[in-house]
Amino acid sequence: MFNLVAAGSGRDNFVDITVPPWGWYMLLGVIGALLLFDILVVHRRPHVAHVKEAAIESAVWVGIGVGFTFVIWWMFERAAAVEYISGYLIEKSLSVDNVFVWAMIFTHFKVPRQYQHRTLFWGIFGALIMRFIFIVLGVAIIERFDYVLIGFGLFLIYTGVGVFRHGGEDDANPSDTRTMRLFHRFVPTTDELDGQKLFTKKNGKRLATPLLAVLVVIEISDLVFAIDSVPAVLAVSNEQFIVFAANAFAIMGLRALYFLFADIKDRFVYLKPAISVLLIYVGIKMTIAHWYHVPTVWSLGFITLTMTVAIVASIRKDRKH
Repeated sequence: MFNLVAAGSGRDNFVDITVPPWGWYMLLGVIGALLLFDILVVHRRPHVAHVKEAAIESAVWVGIGVGFTFVIWWMFERAAAVEYISGYLIEKSLSVDNVFVWAMIFTHFKVPRQYQHRTLFWGIFGALIMRFIFIVLGVAIIERFDYVLIGFGLFLIYTGVGVFRHGGEDDANPSDTRTMRLFHRFVPTTDELDGQKLFTKKNGKRLATPLLAVLVVIEISDLVFAIDSVPAVLAVSNEQFIVFAANAFAIMGLRALYFLFADIKDRFVYLKPAISVLLIYVGIKMTIAHWYHVPTVWSLGFITLTMTVAIVASIRKDRKH
Protein backbone atom coordinates (compact mmCIF):
# COMPACT_ATOMS: atom_id res chain seq x y z
CA MET A 1 0.00 0.00 0.00
CA PHE A 2 2.71 2.45 1.01
CA ASN A 3 5.58 1.17 -1.15
CA LEU A 4 5.05 3.83 -3.80
CA VAL A 5 8.62 3.40 -5.04
CA ALA A 6 11.24 0.77 -4.41
CA ALA A 7 12.49 0.69 -0.86
CA GLY A 8 16.18 0.91 -1.57
CA SER A 9 18.08 3.44 -3.65
CA GLY A 10 20.12 0.77 -5.38
CA ARG A 11 23.33 2.29 -4.04
CA ASP A 12 25.63 0.77 -1.47
CA ASN A 13 26.13 4.07 0.35
CA PHE A 14 22.80 3.95 2.19
CA VAL A 15 20.89 1.19 3.92
CA ASP A 16 18.53 -0.87 1.79
CA ILE A 17 15.60 -2.04 3.91
CA THR A 18 12.24 -3.61 3.21
CA VAL A 19 9.52 -2.03 5.34
CA PRO A 20 6.67 -4.43 6.15
CA PRO A 21 3.12 -3.02 5.87
CA TRP A 22 2.71 -3.18 9.65
CA GLY A 23 5.73 -0.87 9.97
CA TRP A 24 3.93 1.90 8.11
CA TYR A 25 0.70 1.27 10.03
CA MET A 26 2.64 1.42 13.29
CA LEU A 27 4.39 4.68 12.36
CA LEU A 28 1.22 6.43 11.17
CA GLY A 29 -0.71 5.08 14.16
CA VAL A 30 1.86 6.44 16.61
CA ILE A 31 1.88 9.84 14.89
CA GLY A 32 -1.93 9.99 14.87
CA ALA A 33 -2.20 8.91 18.52
CA LEU A 34 0.36 11.51 19.64
CA LEU A 35 -1.41 14.30 17.75
CA LEU A 36 -4.82 13.32 19.13
CA PHE A 37 -3.48 13.12 22.69
CA ASP A 38 -1.88 16.53 22.31
CA ILE A 39 -4.98 18.28 20.96
CA LEU A 40 -7.68 16.43 22.97
CA VAL A 41 -5.93 16.09 26.32
CA VAL A 42 -2.89 18.32 26.78
CA HIS A 43 -4.24 21.35 24.92
CA ARG A 44 -7.97 20.67 25.07
CA ARG A 45 -8.61 24.16 26.43
CA PRO A 46 -6.88 27.27 25.05
CA HIS A 47 -4.30 28.65 27.45
CA VAL A 48 -0.97 30.42 27.43
CA ALA A 49 1.90 27.92 27.49
CA HIS A 50 4.50 29.30 29.88
CA VAL A 51 8.20 28.52 29.77
CA LYS A 52 8.10 25.64 32.26
CA GLU A 53 5.22 23.88 30.51
CA ALA A 54 6.81 24.44 27.09
CA ALA A 55 10.16 23.14 28.35
CA ILE A 56 8.58 19.93 29.70
CA GLU A 57 6.60 19.35 26.50
CA SER A 58 9.64 20.05 24.34
CA ALA A 59 11.72 17.57 26.36
CA VAL A 60 8.99 14.93 25.97
CA TRP A 61 8.79 15.43 22.19
CA VAL A 62 12.58 15.30 21.84
CA GLY A 63 12.62 12.15 23.98
CA ILE A 64 10.03 10.53 21.71
CA GLY A 65 11.92 11.54 18.58
CA VAL A 66 15.27 10.32 19.85
CA GLY A 67 13.69 7.21 21.37
CA PHE A 68 12.34 6.16 17.98
CA THR A 69 15.98 5.57 17.01
CA PHE A 70 15.86 2.34 19.02
CA VAL A 71 12.63 1.30 17.29
CA ILE A 72 14.38 1.70 13.92
CA TRP A 73 17.36 -0.26 15.28
CA TRP A 74 15.04 -3.05 16.50
CA MET A 75 13.11 -3.18 13.21
CA PHE A 76 16.11 -3.08 10.88
CA GLU A 77 19.75 -2.56 11.80
CA ARG A 78 22.21 -0.18 13.44
CA ALA A 79 23.02 1.61 10.17
CA ALA A 80 19.32 2.41 9.67
CA ALA A 81 19.14 3.83 13.20
CA VAL A 82 22.17 6.05 12.48
CA GLU A 83 20.52 7.34 9.31
CA TYR A 84 17.31 8.08 11.23
CA ILE A 85 18.93 10.01 14.10
CA SER A 86 21.09 11.94 11.62
CA GLY A 87 18.02 12.92 9.62
CA TYR A 88 16.14 13.79 12.81
CA LEU A 89 18.91 16.11 14.02
CA ILE A 90 19.20 17.78 10.61
CA GLU A 91 15.45 18.39 10.43
CA LYS A 92 15.29 19.58 14.04
CA SER A 93 18.19 22.00 13.49
CA LEU A 94 16.83 23.44 10.25
CA SER A 95 13.35 23.73 11.77
CA VAL A 96 14.58 26.42 14.15
CA ASP A 97 13.95 28.83 11.28
CA ASN A 98 10.26 27.91 11.45
CA VAL A 99 10.16 29.25 14.99
CA PHE A 100 11.52 32.64 13.89
CA VAL A 101 8.98 32.87 11.07
CA TRP A 102 6.04 31.74 13.22
CA ALA A 103 6.90 34.39 15.81
CA MET A 104 6.89 37.05 13.09
CA ILE A 105 3.57 35.83 11.65
CA PHE A 106 1.75 35.71 14.99
CA THR A 107 3.12 39.12 15.97
CA HIS A 108 2.05 40.67 12.67
CA PHE A 109 -1.48 39.27 12.82
CA LYS A 110 -1.74 40.03 16.59
CA VAL A 111 -2.87 36.50 17.46
CA PRO A 112 -3.34 36.07 21.24
CA ARG A 113 -0.91 33.58 22.77
CA GLN A 114 -3.66 31.24 24.00
CA TYR A 115 -4.97 30.70 20.44
CA GLN A 116 -1.64 30.06 18.77
CA HIS A 117 -1.30 26.37 19.66
CA ARG A 118 -4.48 25.28 17.85
CA THR A 119 -3.40 27.15 14.71
CA LEU A 120 0.05 25.52 14.87
CA PHE A 121 -1.59 22.11 15.37
CA TRP A 122 -3.38 22.34 12.03
CA GLY A 123 -0.25 23.83 10.50
CA ILE A 124 1.77 20.80 11.62
CA PHE A 125 -0.94 18.44 10.36
CA GLY A 126 -0.77 20.03 6.91
CA ALA A 127 3.02 20.02 7.04
CA LEU A 128 3.08 16.25 7.64
CA ILE A 129 1.00 15.67 4.51
CA MET A 130 3.21 17.97 2.44
CA ARG A 131 6.41 16.37 3.75
CA PHE A 132 5.14 12.89 2.88
CA ILE A 133 4.43 13.99 -0.70
CA PHE A 134 7.81 15.74 -0.97
CA ILE A 135 9.65 12.68 0.35
CA VAL A 136 7.90 10.24 -2.00
CA LEU A 137 8.62 12.48 -4.98
CA GLY A 138 12.17 13.21 -3.83
CA VAL A 139 13.12 9.55 -3.40
CA ALA A 140 11.47 8.63 -6.71
CA ILE A 141 13.40 11.35 -8.56
CA ILE A 142 16.72 10.47 -6.94
CA GLU A 143 16.31 6.78 -7.78
CA ARG A 144 15.65 7.54 -11.43
CA PHE A 145 18.00 10.48 -11.91
CA ASP A 146 21.02 10.12 -9.67
CA TYR A 147 22.56 13.39 -10.85
CA VAL A 148 19.60 15.32 -9.41
CA LEU A 149 21.49 15.09 -6.11
CA ILE A 150 23.98 17.58 -7.52
CA GLY A 151 21.17 20.05 -8.20
CA PHE A 152 19.76 19.58 -4.70
CA GLY A 153 23.24 20.02 -3.23
CA LEU A 154 24.00 23.23 -5.11
CA PHE A 155 20.60 24.62 -4.09
CA LEU A 156 21.33 23.91 -0.41
CA ILE A 157 24.76 25.55 -0.69
CA TYR A 158 23.16 28.62 -2.27
CA THR A 159 20.53 28.74 0.48
CA GLY A 160 23.14 28.34 3.20
CA VAL A 161 25.26 31.18 1.82
CA GLY A 162 22.13 33.35 1.65
CA VAL A 163 21.28 32.63 5.28
CA PHE A 164 24.87 33.47 6.32
CA ARG A 165 24.96 36.74 4.36
CA HIS A 166 21.48 38.02 5.18
CA GLY A 167 20.66 36.17 8.37
CA GLY A 168 17.63 34.58 6.72
CA GLU A 169 15.54 37.59 7.72
CA ASP A 170 12.41 38.33 5.78
CA ASP A 171 11.04 41.83 6.13
CA ALA A 172 8.09 41.16 3.86
CA ASN A 173 4.60 41.82 5.17
CA PRO A 174 2.98 38.36 5.57
CA SER A 175 -0.48 39.73 4.75
CA ASP A 176 0.69 41.66 1.69
CA THR A 177 1.45 38.75 -0.63
CA ARG A 178 -0.22 37.55 -3.79
CA THR A 179 -1.51 34.44 -2.04
CA MET A 180 -3.08 36.39 0.79
CA ARG A 181 -4.64 38.91 -1.60
CA LEU A 182 -6.22 36.00 -3.49
CA PHE A 183 -7.31 34.48 -0.18
CA HIS A 184 -9.13 37.65 0.92
CA ARG A 185 -10.59 38.08 -2.54
CA PHE A 186 -12.19 34.63 -2.79
CA VAL A 187 -12.72 33.67 0.87
CA PRO A 188 -15.27 35.73 2.85
CA THR A 189 -13.46 36.82 6.01
CA THR A 190 -13.97 38.84 9.16
CA ASP A 191 -11.42 40.85 11.10
CA GLU A 192 -12.75 39.60 14.44
CA LEU A 193 -11.53 36.50 16.28
CA ASP A 194 -13.97 33.92 17.61
CA GLY A 195 -11.85 32.11 20.16
CA GLN A 196 -9.60 29.60 18.40
CA LYS A 197 -12.11 28.87 15.64
CA LEU A 198 -11.06 29.06 11.99
CA PHE A 199 -14.63 29.85 10.88
CA THR A 200 -17.48 31.76 12.50
CA LYS A 201 -21.01 32.88 11.71
CA LYS A 202 -21.85 36.56 11.48
CA ASN A 203 -25.24 37.90 10.38
CA GLY A 204 -26.13 34.38 9.21
CA LYS A 205 -23.04 34.11 7.00
CA ARG A 206 -20.17 31.69 7.48
CA LEU A 207 -16.92 33.66 7.48
CA ALA A 208 -13.26 32.79 7.92
CA THR A 209 -11.60 34.27 10.99
CA PRO A 210 -8.10 35.82 10.89
CA LEU A 211 -6.75 32.51 12.23
CA LEU A 212 -7.50 30.82 8.89
CA ALA A 213 -5.44 33.47 7.11
CA VAL A 214 -2.63 32.89 9.62
CA LEU A 215 -2.86 29.14 8.97
CA VAL A 216 -2.53 29.73 5.21
CA VAL A 217 0.63 31.82 5.76
CA ILE A 218 2.09 29.16 8.08
CA GLU A 219 1.45 26.40 5.52
CA ILE A 220 3.11 28.47 2.79
CA SER A 221 6.13 29.12 5.00
CA ASP A 222 6.45 25.39 5.75
CA LEU A 223 6.25 24.63 2.04
CA VAL A 224 9.24 26.92 1.53
CA PHE A 225 11.16 25.32 4.42
CA ALA A 226 10.37 21.83 3.14
CA ILE A 227 12.17 22.67 -0.10
CA ASP A 228 15.34 23.05 1.99
CA SER A 229 14.91 20.46 4.72
CA VAL A 230 13.63 17.45 2.76
CA PRO A 231 16.62 17.39 0.36
CA ALA A 232 18.90 17.88 3.38
CA VAL A 233 17.53 14.76 5.09
CA LEU A 234 17.72 12.86 1.80
CA ALA A 235 21.47 13.47 1.98
CA VAL A 236 21.73 10.97 4.85
CA SER A 237 19.07 8.45 3.83
CA ASN A 238 17.13 7.44 0.74
CA GLU A 239 14.55 5.33 2.58
CA GLN A 240 11.06 6.82 2.60
CA PHE A 241 10.23 5.26 5.97
CA ILE A 242 13.33 6.65 7.68
CA VAL A 243 13.14 10.11 6.08
CA PHE A 244 9.43 10.54 6.81
CA ALA A 245 9.80 9.34 10.41
CA ALA A 246 12.69 11.77 10.97
CA ASN A 247 10.67 14.65 9.51
CA ALA A 248 7.48 13.75 11.37
CA PHE A 249 8.97 13.44 14.86
CA ALA A 250 11.08 16.58 14.37
CA ILE A 251 8.25 18.87 13.26
CA MET A 252 5.63 17.49 15.68
CA GLY A 253 7.70 18.86 18.55
CA LEU A 254 8.07 22.29 16.98
CA ARG A 255 4.97 23.73 18.68
CA ALA A 256 6.43 23.18 22.15
CA LEU A 257 9.81 24.45 20.94
CA TYR A 258 8.11 27.57 19.58
CA PHE A 259 6.52 28.47 22.93
CA LEU A 260 9.81 27.74 24.68
CA PHE A 261 11.97 29.60 22.20
CA ALA A 262 9.81 32.44 20.82
CA ASP A 263 10.49 34.91 23.62
CA ILE A 264 14.21 34.17 23.96
CA LYS A 265 15.16 33.50 20.33
CA ASP A 266 17.18 36.73 20.12
CA ARG A 267 19.56 35.43 22.78
CA PHE A 268 20.75 32.56 20.54
CA VAL A 269 22.68 34.76 18.16
CA TYR A 270 24.78 31.96 16.67
CA LEU A 271 21.93 29.66 15.64
CA LYS A 272 21.50 31.32 12.25
CA PRO A 273 25.19 30.92 11.33
CA ALA A 274 25.02 27.31 12.55
CA ILE A 275 22.02 26.62 10.32
CA SER A 276 23.94 28.18 7.44
CA VAL A 277 26.94 25.92 8.10
CA LEU A 278 24.69 22.83 8.20
CA LEU A 279 23.00 23.74 4.91
CA ILE A 280 26.35 24.30 3.20
CA TYR A 281 27.79 21.06 4.64
CA VAL A 282 24.78 18.98 3.57
CA GLY A 283 24.83 20.69 0.17
CA ILE A 284 28.48 19.76 -0.34
CA LYS A 285 27.77 16.21 0.83
CA MET A 286 24.98 15.83 -1.75
CA THR A 287 27.00 17.48 -4.54
CA ILE A 288 29.95 15.11 -4.21
CA ALA A 289 27.85 12.03 -3.34
CA HIS A 290 28.18 10.62 -6.86
CA TRP A 291 31.96 10.45 -6.48
CA TYR A 292 32.48 10.19 -2.71
CA HIS A 293 30.10 9.22 0.08
CA VAL A 294 30.65 10.93 3.42
CA PRO A 295 29.88 8.32 6.11
CA THR A 296 26.61 9.04 7.90
CA VAL A 297 28.34 8.69 11.28
CA TRP A 298 30.61 11.60 10.34
CA SER A 299 27.57 13.67 9.41
CA LEU A 300 25.94 12.83 12.74
CA GLY A 301 29.03 13.98 14.61
CA PHE A 302 29.35 17.18 12.57
CA ILE A 303 25.68 18.10 13.09
CA THR A 304 25.88 17.49 16.84
CA LEU A 305 29.14 19.43 17.20
CA THR A 306 27.91 22.41 15.14
CA MET A 307 24.65 22.86 17.06
CA THR A 308 26.34 22.31 20.44
CA VAL A 309 28.99 24.94 19.72
CA ALA A 310 26.34 27.40 18.49
CA ILE A 311 24.14 26.96 21.57
CA VAL A 312 26.99 27.11 24.09
CA ALA A 313 28.58 30.13 22.39
CA SER A 314 25.21 31.92 22.30
CA ILE A 315 24.61 31.29 26.02
CA ARG A 316 28.09 32.54 26.92
CA LYS A 317 27.67 35.69 24.87
CA ASP A 318 24.24 36.35 26.35
CA ARG A 319 25.64 36.05 29.88
CA LYS A 320 28.39 38.54 29.09
CA HIS A 321 25.84 41.10 27.93
